[in-house]
Amino acid sequence: MNNSTESLNANRPDIITTEVETISFYRKMDTKATVLEMIEGKYVIVEEYYSNGLEVLAELKKNLLKTYTDKSFKGQREYRSAFREASHRLLIKVVDNKLPLKKAPSIGWLEILYPEVKDFYISYPDVQGMNSSWQWHKKGIEIKTLDLSIYPYYGTYFPTRFDHLKLFDKWLKKYDGSKEKAIEIGVGSGILSFQLVQNGFDNITASDTNKNAIIGVREEAKRLGFEDKISLNYGDLFENCEEKADVIVFNPPWLKAKHKLEEGIDKAMYYEDELFPRFFEQAKQHLKPEGKIVLIFSNFSEVVDKETPHPIIEELRNSNRFRKDLHLRRDVRASSKRTKRTDNRVNEKVELWVLAHKKEK
Repeated sequence: MNNSTESLNANRPDIITTEVETISFYRKMDTKATVLEMIEGKYVIVEEYYSNGLEVLAELKKNLLKTYTDKSFKGQREYRSAFREASHRLLIKVVDNKLPLKKAPSIGWLEILYPEVKDFYISYPDVQGMNSSWQWHKKGIEIKTLDLSIYPYYGTYFPTRFDHLKLFDKWLKKYDGSKEKAIEIGVGSGILSFQLVQNGFDNITASDTNKNAIIGVREEAKRLGFEDKISLNYGDLFENCEEKADVIVFNPPWLKAKHKLEEGIDKAMYYEDELFPRFFEQAKQHLKPEGKIVLIFSNFSEVVDKETPHPIIEELRNSNRFRKDLHLRRDVRASSKRTKRTDNRVNEKVELWVLAHKKEK
Protein backbone atom coordinates (compact mmCIF):
# COMPACT_ATOMS: atom_id res chain seq x y z
CA MET A 1 0.00 0.00 0.00
CA ASN A 2 1.35 3.41 -0.97
CA ASN A 3 2.08 5.27 2.27
CA SER A 4 1.87 8.66 0.53
CA THR A 5 -1.92 8.33 0.62
CA GLU A 6 -2.06 7.81 4.39
CA SER A 7 -2.15 11.56 5.03
CA LEU A 8 -5.11 12.29 2.72
CA ASN A 9 -8.04 14.08 4.30
CA ALA A 10 -11.48 13.10 3.03
CA ASN A 11 -13.70 15.43 1.04
CA ARG A 12 -16.65 16.25 3.29
CA PRO A 13 -19.62 18.65 3.38
CA ASP A 14 -18.95 22.20 4.52
CA ILE A 15 -20.01 23.01 8.06
CA ILE A 16 -20.50 26.18 10.10
CA THR A 17 -18.64 26.25 13.42
CA THR A 18 -19.54 29.80 14.45
CA GLU A 19 -22.89 30.98 15.72
CA VAL A 20 -25.21 32.15 12.94
CA GLU A 21 -28.48 34.04 12.96
CA THR A 22 -31.22 31.54 12.20
CA ILE A 23 -35.00 31.19 12.14
CA SER A 24 -36.19 28.15 14.08
CA PHE A 25 -38.72 25.88 12.40
CA TYR A 26 -41.01 23.75 14.53
CA ARG A 27 -43.89 21.49 13.52
CA LYS A 28 -47.14 23.32 12.58
CA MET A 29 -45.33 26.57 11.76
CA ASP A 30 -46.04 28.41 8.50
CA THR A 31 -43.99 26.39 5.99
CA LYS A 32 -44.67 28.71 3.05
CA ALA A 33 -43.43 31.76 4.97
CA THR A 34 -40.35 29.84 6.14
CA VAL A 35 -39.47 28.87 2.56
CA LEU A 36 -39.77 32.48 1.39
CA GLU A 37 -37.28 33.47 4.11
CA MET A 38 -34.85 30.81 2.85
CA ILE A 39 -35.18 31.95 -0.75
CA GLU A 40 -34.43 35.50 0.39
CA GLY A 41 -31.18 34.30 1.95
CA LYS A 42 -31.97 33.58 5.60
CA TYR A 43 -30.88 30.46 7.48
CA VAL A 44 -33.54 28.20 8.95
CA ILE A 45 -32.73 25.63 11.63
CA VAL A 46 -34.77 22.43 12.00
CA GLU A 47 -36.02 21.97 15.55
CA GLU A 48 -37.64 19.12 17.53
CA TYR A 49 -38.38 16.51 14.79
CA TYR A 50 -36.02 15.41 12.02
CA SER A 51 -38.98 15.06 9.65
CA ASN A 52 -39.69 18.80 9.94
CA GLY A 53 -36.85 19.34 7.50
CA LEU A 54 -38.53 17.11 4.92
CA GLU A 55 -41.64 19.28 5.18
CA VAL A 56 -39.63 22.44 4.47
CA LEU A 57 -37.79 20.92 1.49
CA ALA A 58 -41.05 19.66 -0.03
CA GLU A 59 -42.51 23.17 0.18
CA LEU A 60 -39.30 24.67 -1.26
CA LYS A 61 -39.48 22.33 -4.26
CA LYS A 62 -43.14 23.20 -4.79
CA ASN A 63 -42.37 26.93 -4.63
CA LEU A 64 -39.43 26.84 -7.05
CA LEU A 65 -41.22 24.66 -9.62
CA LYS A 66 -43.76 27.46 -9.99
CA THR A 67 -40.92 29.82 -10.93
CA TYR A 68 -38.72 27.48 -12.98
CA THR A 69 -41.21 26.08 -15.48
CA ASP A 70 -38.78 25.57 -18.37
CA LYS A 71 -38.42 21.79 -18.86
CA SER A 72 -35.37 22.07 -21.15
CA PHE A 73 -31.95 20.89 -19.97
CA LYS A 74 -30.90 24.51 -19.34
CA GLY A 75 -34.13 25.26 -17.48
CA GLN A 76 -33.88 22.21 -15.27
CA ARG A 77 -30.25 23.00 -14.50
CA GLU A 78 -31.28 26.48 -13.36
CA TYR A 79 -33.99 24.96 -11.17
CA ARG A 80 -31.56 22.50 -9.56
CA SER A 81 -29.07 25.30 -8.94
CA ALA A 82 -31.72 27.47 -7.25
CA PHE A 83 -32.95 24.52 -5.16
CA ARG A 84 -29.43 23.62 -4.08
CA GLU A 85 -28.62 27.20 -3.06
CA ALA A 86 -31.81 27.69 -1.04
CA SER A 87 -31.98 24.19 0.46
CA HIS A 88 -28.47 24.50 1.88
CA ARG A 89 -29.76 27.33 4.08
CA LEU A 90 -31.82 24.74 5.94
CA LEU A 91 -29.58 23.69 8.83
CA ILE A 92 -29.35 21.14 11.62
CA LYS A 93 -27.33 21.80 14.75
CA VAL A 94 -25.04 18.82 15.42
CA VAL A 95 -24.27 18.28 19.11
CA ASP A 96 -21.52 15.89 20.20
CA ASN A 97 -21.38 14.56 16.58
CA LYS A 98 -25.03 13.51 16.75
CA LEU A 99 -28.38 14.86 15.53
CA PRO A 100 -30.33 16.04 18.61
CA LEU A 101 -33.72 15.72 16.94
CA LYS A 102 -36.57 13.29 17.58
CA LYS A 103 -36.57 10.31 15.19
CA ALA A 104 -33.28 11.45 13.63
CA PRO A 105 -31.03 8.77 12.10
CA SER A 106 -27.72 7.81 13.66
CA ILE A 107 -24.97 8.73 11.18
CA GLY A 108 -21.43 7.54 11.92
CA TRP A 109 -19.89 9.85 9.31
CA LEU A 110 -20.56 12.85 11.59
CA GLU A 111 -17.86 11.59 13.94
CA ILE A 112 -15.57 9.93 11.37
CA LEU A 113 -15.40 12.92 9.01
CA TYR A 114 -15.29 15.64 11.71
CA PRO A 115 -12.97 14.28 14.43
CA GLU A 116 -11.71 17.76 15.30
CA VAL A 117 -15.09 19.28 16.18
CA LYS A 118 -18.18 17.99 18.02
CA ASP A 119 -20.70 20.83 17.71
CA PHE A 120 -21.50 22.55 14.41
CA TYR A 121 -24.20 23.45 11.89
CA ILE A 122 -24.62 21.41 8.71
CA SER A 123 -27.14 21.67 5.88
CA TYR A 124 -30.13 19.33 5.89
CA PRO A 125 -29.48 18.06 2.30
CA ASP A 126 -25.90 17.17 3.28
CA VAL A 127 -27.25 15.23 6.25
CA GLN A 128 -29.61 13.37 3.91
CA GLY A 129 -26.69 12.44 1.67
CA MET A 130 -24.56 11.33 4.60
CA ASN A 131 -27.42 9.24 6.00
CA SER A 132 -27.92 7.41 2.70
CA SER A 133 -24.17 6.79 2.42
CA TRP A 134 -23.97 5.55 6.01
CA GLN A 135 -26.76 3.02 5.45
CA TRP A 136 -24.91 1.59 2.41
CA HIS A 137 -21.65 1.58 4.38
CA LYS A 138 -23.19 -0.34 7.29
CA LYS A 139 -25.19 -2.77 5.17
CA GLY A 140 -22.53 -3.41 2.55
CA ILE A 141 -23.03 -4.41 -1.08
CA GLU A 142 -22.76 -8.03 -2.08
CA ILE A 143 -20.51 -8.44 -5.15
CA LYS A 144 -21.18 -11.92 -6.48
CA THR A 145 -18.25 -11.86 -8.92
CA LEU A 146 -15.99 -11.41 -5.86
CA ASP A 147 -17.98 -13.70 -3.57
CA LEU A 148 -17.80 -11.02 -0.87
CA SER A 149 -19.31 -7.70 0.20
CA ILE A 150 -17.79 -4.23 0.07
CA TYR A 151 -18.58 -1.32 2.38
CA PRO A 152 -18.35 1.91 0.33
CA TYR A 153 -16.83 5.02 1.85
CA TYR A 154 -18.64 8.36 1.94
CA GLY A 155 -18.55 10.24 -1.37
CA THR A 156 -17.40 7.24 -3.40
CA TYR A 157 -19.16 5.83 -6.45
CA PHE A 158 -20.32 2.24 -6.17
CA PRO A 159 -22.32 0.12 -8.63
CA THR A 160 -25.95 -0.88 -8.19
CA ARG A 161 -25.94 -2.95 -11.39
CA PHE A 162 -23.36 -5.64 -11.98
CA ASP A 163 -23.49 -6.71 -15.62
CA HIS A 164 -20.23 -4.90 -16.41
CA LEU A 165 -18.50 -6.72 -13.54
CA LYS A 166 -19.66 -10.04 -14.98
CA LEU A 167 -18.17 -9.09 -18.36
CA PHE A 168 -14.84 -8.26 -16.73
CA ASP A 169 -14.92 -11.49 -14.73
CA LYS A 170 -15.58 -13.46 -17.92
CA TRP A 171 -12.59 -11.84 -19.63
CA LEU A 172 -10.29 -12.29 -16.62
CA LYS A 173 -11.05 -16.01 -16.41
CA LYS A 174 -9.94 -16.46 -20.05
CA TYR A 175 -6.95 -14.10 -19.94
CA ASP A 176 -3.70 -16.08 -20.35
CA GLY A 177 -1.16 -13.26 -20.62
CA SER A 178 1.36 -11.96 -18.10
CA LYS A 179 -0.01 -11.01 -14.68
CA GLU A 180 3.14 -9.31 -13.44
CA LYS A 181 1.74 -5.75 -13.35
CA ALA A 182 -1.68 -4.10 -13.67
CA ILE A 183 -2.83 -0.48 -13.49
CA GLU A 184 -6.41 0.56 -12.76
CA ILE A 185 -7.42 4.12 -13.60
CA GLY A 186 -10.36 5.46 -11.57
CA VAL A 187 -10.44 2.86 -8.81
CA GLY A 188 -13.77 4.04 -7.31
CA SER A 189 -14.87 1.54 -4.69
CA GLY A 190 -12.07 -0.87 -5.66
CA ILE A 191 -14.10 -3.72 -7.17
CA LEU A 192 -12.09 -4.10 -10.40
CA SER A 193 -8.78 -4.09 -8.53
CA PHE A 194 -10.15 -6.71 -6.14
CA GLN A 195 -11.19 -8.80 -9.15
CA LEU A 196 -7.63 -8.49 -10.49
CA VAL A 197 -6.25 -9.71 -7.16
CA GLN A 198 -8.60 -12.68 -7.09
CA ASN A 199 -7.48 -13.61 -10.59
CA GLY A 200 -3.78 -13.75 -9.86
CA PHE A 201 -2.47 -10.16 -10.15
CA ASP A 202 -0.20 -9.39 -7.18
CA ASN A 203 1.09 -5.94 -8.19
CA ILE A 204 -1.63 -3.40 -8.96
CA THR A 205 -1.37 0.39 -9.03
CA ALA A 206 -4.82 1.94 -8.61
CA SER A 207 -5.39 5.67 -9.05
CA ASP A 208 -8.25 8.11 -8.58
CA THR A 209 -8.77 11.88 -8.40
CA ASN A 210 -11.29 11.41 -5.57
CA LYS A 211 -9.60 11.38 -2.16
CA ASN A 212 -12.52 9.50 -0.64
CA ALA A 213 -12.12 6.69 -3.17
CA ILE A 214 -8.46 6.30 -2.21
CA ILE A 215 -9.29 6.33 1.52
CA GLY A 216 -12.15 3.87 1.05
CA VAL A 217 -10.15 1.38 -1.05
CA ARG A 218 -7.26 1.63 1.40
CA GLU A 219 -9.57 0.61 4.24
CA GLU A 220 -11.27 -2.13 2.22
CA ALA A 221 -7.95 -3.56 0.98
CA LYS A 222 -6.73 -3.83 4.57
CA ARG A 223 -9.97 -5.49 5.66
CA LEU A 224 -9.76 -8.01 2.82
CA GLY A 225 -6.03 -8.69 3.22
CA PHE A 226 -5.16 -7.20 -0.19
CA GLU A 227 -3.06 -4.28 1.07
CA ASP A 228 0.26 -5.81 -0.07
CA LYS A 229 -1.03 -6.29 -3.60
CA ILE A 230 -2.55 -2.85 -4.29
CA SER A 231 -0.58 0.41 -4.37
CA LEU A 232 -2.84 3.46 -4.28
CA ASN A 233 -2.12 6.66 -6.16
CA TYR A 234 -4.06 9.91 -5.67
CA GLY A 235 -3.82 11.70 -9.00
CA ASP A 236 -5.23 12.31 -12.46
CA LEU A 237 -5.01 9.30 -14.79
CA PHE A 238 -1.36 8.13 -14.83
CA GLU A 239 -0.02 11.06 -12.79
CA ASN A 240 2.80 9.95 -10.43
CA CYS A 241 2.83 6.52 -12.13
CA GLU A 242 6.13 5.46 -13.70
CA GLU A 243 5.40 1.76 -14.32
CA LYS A 244 4.49 -0.05 -17.50
CA ALA A 245 1.70 -2.59 -17.20
CA ASP A 246 0.65 -5.89 -18.74
CA VAL A 247 -2.98 -4.85 -18.24
CA ILE A 248 -4.45 -1.35 -17.90
CA VAL A 249 -8.07 -1.31 -16.69
CA PHE A 250 -10.34 1.71 -17.01
CA ASN A 251 -14.03 1.89 -16.16
CA PRO A 252 -14.59 5.52 -17.19
CA PRO A 253 -17.71 7.64 -16.70
CA TRP A 254 -20.43 6.55 -19.11
CA LEU A 255 -22.21 9.86 -19.73
CA LYS A 256 -20.89 12.88 -21.61
CA ALA A 257 -21.01 15.99 -19.44
CA LYS A 258 -23.12 18.94 -20.47
CA HIS A 259 -22.42 20.88 -17.29
CA LYS A 260 -19.44 21.97 -15.20
CA LEU A 261 -18.32 18.96 -13.20
CA GLU A 262 -17.84 18.98 -9.45
CA GLU A 263 -15.24 16.86 -7.68
CA GLY A 264 -16.13 13.39 -6.45
CA ILE A 265 -19.06 11.33 -7.68
CA ASP A 266 -19.94 13.83 -10.44
CA LYS A 267 -16.63 13.01 -12.17
CA ALA A 268 -17.28 9.29 -11.72
CA MET A 269 -20.51 9.56 -13.72
CA TYR A 270 -19.79 12.17 -16.41
CA TYR A 271 -16.81 12.66 -18.75
CA GLU A 272 -15.51 15.78 -20.43
CA ASP A 273 -14.41 15.84 -24.07
CA GLU A 274 -10.71 15.67 -23.35
CA LEU A 275 -10.80 12.71 -20.94
CA PHE A 276 -10.55 9.89 -23.47
CA PRO A 277 -7.89 11.49 -25.73
CA ARG A 278 -5.76 12.17 -22.63
CA PHE A 279 -6.25 8.63 -21.36
CA PHE A 280 -5.29 6.98 -24.67
CA GLU A 281 -2.26 9.23 -25.13
CA GLN A 282 -0.94 8.40 -21.64
CA ALA A 283 -1.93 4.72 -21.81
CA LYS A 284 0.24 4.33 -24.91
CA GLN A 285 3.27 5.24 -22.78
CA HIS A 286 2.36 2.93 -19.88
CA LEU A 287 1.37 -0.24 -21.74
CA LYS A 288 3.98 -2.97 -22.24
CA PRO A 289 4.58 -4.06 -25.87
CA GLU A 290 2.31 -7.11 -25.54
CA GLY A 291 -0.01 -5.51 -22.99
CA LYS A 292 -3.79 -5.09 -23.08
CA ILE A 293 -6.06 -2.15 -22.28
CA VAL A 294 -9.43 -3.22 -20.90
CA LEU A 295 -12.16 -0.58 -21.03
CA ILE A 296 -15.56 -1.12 -19.46
CA PHE A 297 -18.13 1.17 -20.99
CA SER A 298 -21.79 1.49 -22.01
CA ASN A 299 -23.76 2.76 -24.97
CA PHE A 300 -26.01 4.76 -22.61
CA SER A 301 -24.68 8.14 -23.72
CA GLU A 302 -25.59 7.28 -27.32
CA VAL A 303 -29.01 5.99 -26.25
CA VAL A 304 -29.73 9.28 -24.47
CA ASP A 305 -28.28 11.45 -27.25
CA LYS A 306 -27.75 9.91 -30.69
CA GLU A 307 -25.43 12.79 -31.61
CA THR A 308 -22.89 11.77 -28.96
CA PRO A 309 -19.94 9.95 -30.58
CA HIS A 310 -18.63 6.76 -28.99
CA PRO A 311 -15.22 7.79 -27.57
CA ILE A 312 -13.60 4.34 -27.95
CA ILE A 313 -14.77 3.93 -31.54
CA GLU A 314 -13.56 7.48 -32.21
CA GLU A 315 -10.10 6.56 -30.90
CA LEU A 316 -9.88 3.46 -33.09
CA ARG A 317 -11.04 5.36 -36.17
CA ASN A 318 -9.03 8.53 -35.80
CA SER A 319 -5.71 7.57 -34.23
CA ASN A 320 -3.00 5.10 -35.02
CA ARG A 321 -2.28 4.05 -31.45
CA PHE A 322 -4.32 0.91 -30.80
CA ARG A 323 -6.13 -1.95 -32.46
CA LYS A 324 -9.26 -3.73 -31.23
CA ASP A 325 -8.61 -7.25 -29.91
CA LEU A 326 -12.05 -7.93 -28.45
CA HIS A 327 -15.46 -6.30 -28.00
CA LEU A 328 -18.07 -7.91 -25.73
CA ARG A 329 -21.59 -6.59 -25.08
CA ARG A 330 -24.23 -7.51 -22.55
CA ASP A 331 -27.77 -6.31 -21.88
CA VAL A 332 -28.25 -4.33 -18.68
CA ARG A 333 -30.70 -5.91 -16.31
CA ALA A 334 -32.90 -3.87 -13.96
CA SER A 335 -31.60 -3.41 -10.42
CA SER A 336 -34.58 -5.40 -9.16
CA LYS A 337 -36.88 -7.99 -10.79
CA ARG A 338 -39.75 -5.79 -9.63
CA THR A 339 -38.39 -2.79 -11.54
CA LYS A 340 -40.37 -1.94 -14.66
CA ARG A 341 -37.98 -0.51 -17.23
CA THR A 342 -39.73 2.53 -18.67
CA ASP A 343 -36.67 4.73 -19.30
CA ASN A 344 -33.90 4.71 -21.88
CA ARG A 345 -31.95 2.07 -19.97
CA VAL A 346 -34.13 -0.59 -21.56
CA ASN A 347 -31.90 -0.16 -24.65
CA GLU A 348 -28.61 0.05 -22.74
CA LYS A 349 -25.81 -2.44 -23.22
CA VAL A 350 -22.59 -2.61 -21.22
CA GLU A 351 -19.42 -3.18 -23.18
CA LEU A 352 -15.95 -4.56 -22.62
CA TRP A 353 -13.26 -3.46 -25.06
CA VAL A 354 -9.78 -4.96 -25.22
CA LEU A 355 -7.21 -2.89 -27.10
CA ALA A 356 -3.56 -3.57 -27.88
CA HIS A 357 -0.71 -1.66 -29.48
CA LYS A 358 -1.15 -1.29 -33.20
CA LYS A 359 1.59 -3.31 -34.85
CA GLU A 360 3.79 -1.45 -37.24
CA LYS A 361 3.61 -2.66 -40.83
